[in-house]
Amino acid sequence: MSDILASLLLFVIGAIAAVINVNAGGGSSLTLPALIFLGLDSATANGTNRIAILMQNVSSVYTFQKAQYQQFNLSMKLSLITLPGAIAGALVAIKISDELFNTILGIIMIAITLTMIFPASKSKKNDDTENKKITIPLFLTFVVVGFYGGFIQIGIGFILMAILNKLMHFSLIYVNMHKVFIVFILTIPALLIFILSGNVNWYWGISLGLGNALGGWWGTKHSIKKGDRFIKTVLSIAIIIMALKLMKILPF
Repeated sequence: MSDILASLLLFVIGAIAAVINVNAGGGSSLTLPALIFLGLDSATANGTNRIAILMQNVSSVYTFQKAQYQQFNLSMKLSLITLPGAIAGALVAIKISDELFNTILGIIMIAITLTMIFPASKSKKNDDTENKKITIPLFLTFVVVGFYGGFIQIGIGFILMAILNKLMHFSLIYVNMHKVFIVFILTIPALLIFILSGNVNWYWGISLGLGNALGGWWGTKHSIKKGDRFIKTVLSIAIIIMALKLMKILPF
């Protein structure tokens, strides 16, 4: 496959993955295998994917803010809590073997899929930040989320959606608004660690990232315009894709 054709393929995959990521999660389950297929080892594929994730979430955060969906103080507070874990997770990710990484990834993907089986909370949603107290258990939860995001990143959208929707009781639009901001912030130190360790392919990363940026913009605009119904539709599709991957029905 020529570099130009591979770049176009990554662009398209990135755009699709970003729409899934912004509205649900698991988009990296499409992009990571694509990067590995191009010959990158797991650590370099993991690091290269962070370029695309960063570009995607910059685009998405900007689109949310332009539409007047922002709670900057709370988003930043939650993001900063994740940073120590994100740094630790990235440091672990660059040191483990490909075989161990793939084994852990498979186990985590199964666990994430199982969590989506449980019914959503029936509690009333309240997007007012004044009632959102960060308790010690919630603080520790976000530290662990940061570690996971720095380590593997795949499926972090599902995890954050569960926390923000079921524990903090945000509506789905505000769930996604906070989610993309948190992932944007925790991706920065993780990407720096991958760069400093030489585990980034800039050519593939930017090719993928341009697609992610476009998909992040489009997915965010439609989540705002269509509301919870659109988000739930994308979420359902994302869960089906992940389930089919786990059953090895999909050819990627």
